Amino acid sequence: MRNFTITMLLLFSGLCSLNAQNIVKGIVINGDSENPMQGVSVSVKKANVSSSTDASGAFTLNGLPNGRQIVTVSLNGYETQNFPVELSGKTVDLGTIFMYEDLSEDQDLSTITITDDELNDDTSAADNISGLLQASRDVYLRTAAFEWSGSFYRVRGLDSENGKVLINGIEMNKLYNGRPQWSNWGGLNDVLRNQEFSNGLTPSNYAFGGVLGSTNINTRASEYSEGGRISYASSNRSYNHRLMATYSSGLLANGWAITVSGSRRAGNEGYVDGTFYDANSIFLSLEKQINDAHSLNLTVIAAENERGKSSPNTQEVFDIKGIRYNSYWGKQGDKNRNSRVKRLYEPIVMLNHYWNLSDNTRLNTNVGFQFGEIGNSRLDYNGANNPDPTYYRKLPSWYLSDPNGPDYENAYKSLTGFQNDGQIDWNELYIGNEGSPENARVILYEDRNDDQQLTANMILSSELNENITLTASGEYRKLKSENFASPIDMLGATGYLDVNTFGDNFDQQQSNLLTPNRTIGLGDRFKYNYIFNSEVYGGFAQLQFKYNKVDFYVAGQANNTTHQREGLFQNGYFPTNSYGKSKKLDFFNYGAKGGLTYKISGRHLIDINGGYITKAPSLRNSFANSRANNVTVADVAELNSEKILSGDVSYVFRSPLITSRVTGYYTDIKDATEISFFFADGIGGDTSAFIQEILTGIDKRHFGVEFGIEAQVTPTIKLKGAANVGQYTYNNNPNLVITTENASTPGFINGKRDMGPASLKDYKLAAGPHKAYSFGFEYRDPDYWFVSITANYMDEAYVDVSPIRRTANFVSDADGAAFADYDPVLARQLLTQEQFDDYMVVNAIGGKSWKVGNGKYIGLFASVSNLFNEEYKTGGFEQGRNANYHQLRDDNANGTPTFGNKYWYGRGTTYFLNLNYRF
Repeated sequence: MRNFTITMLLLFSGLCSLNAQNIVKGIVINGDSENPMQGVSVSVKKANVSSSTDASGAFTLNGLPNGRQIVTVSLNGYETQNFPVELSGKTVDLGTIFMYEDLSEDQDLSTITITDDELNDDTSAADNISGLLQASRDVYLRTAAFEWSGSFYRVRGLDSENGKVLINGIEMNKLYNGRPQWSNWGGLNDVLRNQEFSNGLTPSNYAFGGVLGSTNINTRASEYSEGGRISYASSNRSYNHRLMATYSSGLLANGWAITVSGSRRAGNEGYVDGTFYDANSIFLSLEKQINDAHSLNLTVIAAENERGKSSPNTQEVFDIKGIRYNSYWGKQGDKNRNSRVKRLYEPIVMLNHYWNLSDNTRLNTNVGFQFGEIGNSRLDYNGANNPDPTYYRKLPSWYLSDPNGPDYENAYKSLTGFQNDGQIDWNELYIGNEGSPENARVILYEDRNDDQQLTANMILSSELNENITLTASGEYRKLKSENFASPIDMLGATGYLDVNTFGDNFDQQQSNLLTPNRTIGLGDRFKYNYIFNSEVYGGFAQLQFKYNKVDFYVAGQANNTTHQREGLFQNGYFPTNSYGKSKKLDFFNYGAKGGLTYKISGRHLIDINGGYITKAPSLRNSFANSRANNVTVADVAELNSEKILSGDVSYVFRSPLITSRVTGYYTDIKDATEISFFFADGIGGDTSAFIQEILTGIDKRHFGVEFGIEAQVTPTIKLKGAANVGQYTYNNNPNLVITTENASTPGFINGKRDMGPASLKDYKLAAGPHKAYSFGFEYRDPDYWFVSITANYMDEAYVDVSPIRRTANFVSDADGAAFADYDPVLARQLLTQEQFDDYMVVNAIGGKSWKVGNGKYIGLFASVSNLFNEEYKTGGFEQGRNANYHQLRDDNANGTPTFGNKYWYGRGTTYFLNLNYRF
């Protein structure tokens, strides 16, 4: 009896152990064809357990430990999916898992039709939205990234400073202007695919984020799939050729993992004349998993980029030379040479420590250091004529607007000369310097920014229970930015006098009174020389709650930002307020957000998000004229942190055949600051001066509806559509102050003039098309080839208006009274904001892949943008030169203004072709 009892207890114990075993199972099918997929890898890395699907697409994982685990489902060429599961001695059925082809394997960042080379660094706020590429399968966001970006489209009408870009949890947005510098990691598409995107105010696992959300790029070496990829691309957009290679070892038995990548992008000329491209990028990620709890990862990114810029032009110039014309280049011998070149090299080094404190709690400690330089070249001329071929005195409109009557003879000579040439004459510049080689008339120099930034943070993530997750972070950033001008080509001369020829006396002509009348050479610093110092410290906390019917979250952040300028030159215009340190600007900011998702059913969801954020002004908008003095915006006007109130409501419908989302959004921005620099005529009646236009207390309102839908009408054909109907406007009349370097300029008091309110309320923001619509179809053949055609209709894009024209100065004569001949009807016409014509652009993409061996693939991808060569304006701005009614009226009298609006045009028909080999 005793033996029988023992035997039964042992059997019962064994059965209990068997019943307590953790099992995860599911079925994997193709999301397009709905056929089962065999050979799909299913694994739990932490438990070192893996399996693969059988002919019916089914899989089973046995022997998994208790606690939270991540089940990874992956197959080369398809999007990897991760499923968190909580195991406690039960079987977890993941049900049917849909796998979708990873279009980013072929449709990479290079297919975006707008890149940094098209953006004007000084006057345009247009931004590359490629951070949305890996956002999700959301059709609206993918349409915005792939289809609408060539039109300077901005999601919800907002600049990219409202979204955060992180690499391994370290923020990459620049403290200078708040925007990410995409070129810092350009050309490394293969290793930047592991992204986690949080749309809008939705919660992120790494940062509080901005109104446009956040994107975290994960470069952890062990997260890359083992294998390699070599690709070649040809294009006529920014560059002509690209060669890229990548290899990942996967996690080795000794706990090491390494991923390396490199690329070369080059082209003598892009779509726009004279826009060469020369870029090299390298990437290294090295990880050591010390044990189950600790892992260290080193990431090094070095992307060197040099490219020729393209000029915005007036309609007069476009009418004569066409949309590919670029005034920045000219012939030097047989070579095209661009005078405006952006050169960037800012390597990034990161060390990340991953610590699994327990099965449910993780702590990441991240340290990053970025250093290097950005140079923007241009010509400088003392005692020489302006070499710009579009300088207003060289164009026909100048002669046609002669106060003594149109000069048709010289206008015709100007027209024919511009038609036949119209480029910079480099040989003439060299000849001009031969007469006085010790004091050149013209040189080529760079505006330089040499930055060093240290960032450190800690990110804690803890699953408090099966329903609640806590995320918290603390961060510190410190920037030292050296800013100066430096000659890079003396154009045949040996020296150049560092003076400002516009100064009224000896002192005012000196860039640096400490070394007056200094002759400079290659590599010297001249014109201006100062340091920006900035520090940011703060943190955020977030709680996420997940239940059967409702998910919701709350999050808060607080941070402190300081800015200070340190002048290294004593400027002749500001001898007492340019050398040494400025006062320190200090801003305390905070934010709060929350939201919920209500699951009406498995197919119907309601999602609501709202938040209030305050944001410190950027370095760029904190100092009135940082190249000349220590004057802060707070010294001449009111400087406050921006206040942003934002919210959105979405309805989401998901079924096996249709996926759709419709979202209503609203964002209100208060107390923004903007600074512009230009030469103005007609200040206080008849004064002309180079001014700094400081607009403070700006309120902006953005609201609208965005919509996206995909319908799998057959196993091979998918229809897709997207739309945005928005309205983005100034919501008040902000205050305008102008400053100038010469304190004795008539109408200015100590170099400052208060212009009063600028009547901007209800003017439209230059935020790309306010309305955009897209409709297309996609055919995917079971034999692994696809084609897609999309038609995109863009409407209601506006020119950026000039604030100074909308002040009392516009109607005021020198005595302050209104112009006696002021015509309010004509004035209204002159101040009407230009709306660009609507247009439609058709894009086509296609590709095919071949399996050439075990785990080896060849892929071919091609895209054609603007298939029918539609000509359209993507952006533009009013020149502020004509500051009052008389100036603007007279300039427009003949129908071709000398200082008309300047525009950017979209590219005509362009292509991108990519051939890759994966192994």
